[in-house]
Amino acid sequence: MVTTIAVTQAITTLREAHDRFHLSPVTDGSFFNEWQSPLPALTAAESTELTRLKDRYLYYMEDGEISEGTANIIMVSPLLDALGLCDPPYRIRGEQWMRFALETDSDAGPLMLEGRIDALTLQGNLWLVVLEGKRGGFSVLQAIPQALAYMMGNPRPEQPVFGLVTNGYDYLFLKLVQGNNPRYALSHNFTLLSDENNNLLRVGSILKRLIGKT
Repeated sequence: MVTTIAVTQAITTLREAHDRFHLSPVTDGSFFNEWQSPLPALTAAESTELTRLKDRYLYYMEDGEISEGTANIIMVSPLLDALGLCDPPYRIRGEQWMRFALETDSDAGPLMLEGRIDALTLQGNLWLVVLEGKRGGFSVLQAIPQALAYMMGNPRPEQPVFGLVTNGYDYLFLKLVQGNNPRYALSHNFTLLSDENNNLLRVGSILKRLIGKT
């Protein structure tokens, strides 16, 4: 008998992601070096626009927490647009339905995960998860299990897949390699106010590198 369970119910912690997918975290920096220098340069227009977006987010943040929908409107969509990632040859896809089986040691039979992916995919190999901003919270870190579950549903498991989890203020990149020994690693957490040179510019350069734009 096949047991079906929603992704958001089955994968809520990192331990569950590790156990369900036989995932192992990697700390060797050479495994995920795509987010590190050297990175593609931003154009003057891109730098100006991303700096404006940073200032916009801080303006909205003055009134408190920023919802997922607001973060999408004021930050994430304009960020992708500013980098030219919404236009040919690039393509963004919205919510998708995922369904895949997990190996289990239980006598109850196979376990099937399914659910609607609350994420954007860019060029098929970059998954972008947007969540609600929480003042003083760690919502980006808490979204890592969900992002890994989405990334495990990648239809081309032979290729590395990348993820970006953001609430508009924090930006955390992930890399996942599947196969016989599924492994993943995390980038630094980039926040809008942690770098006098504007971390959003670094995020923009990393995005350009991950989708192969020079």
